[in-house]
Amino acid sequence: MFKGFRSFLLRGNVVDLAVGIVIGAAFTAVVTGFVTAFLTPLIGVATGAVGDFSKEAFSVAGTTFPYGAFLNALIGFLLVAAVIYFAVVVPVGRLQARFEPVKDRPVAKTDCPDCLSTVPAAAVRCAHCTSGLAGRPGFPSQPLQVH
Repeated sequence: MFKGFRSFLLRGNVVDLAVGIVIGAAFTAVVTGFVTAFLTPLIGVATGAVGDFSKEAFSVAGTTFPYGAFLNALIGFLLVAAVIYFAVVVPVGRLQARFEPVKDRPVAKTDCPDCLSTVPAAAVRCAHCTSGLAGRPGFPSQPLQVH
């Protein structure tokens, strides 16, 4: 029983996920600290609020609404989302596009009027019955090449 649990914990996916969560939590703490220490006071200066803007609130019928704390959390979320998008999503998307195989465009095909075999629409001669296709309906009028 413990052997299966140990192999589950030591699988690459679980360890990678755990490392990602720990680094994400640490990064969120750094961004929250940056927002609290620098951005929130700048917003307070811009709006004329004295002191810490995150403590700003208004009251309606005795109920307090701490909008400063909400704006603080919103700015932190936007910063984390922007960093994740520009530092992880965009580079990984470019890397996947670089290593993705080039897909061939499908060739337009039509049926040969004589033998009803499927041939490329730009064909001059049918590959199956060798009848000339140039200038016939549905085929481009290309000159026949004589070798």
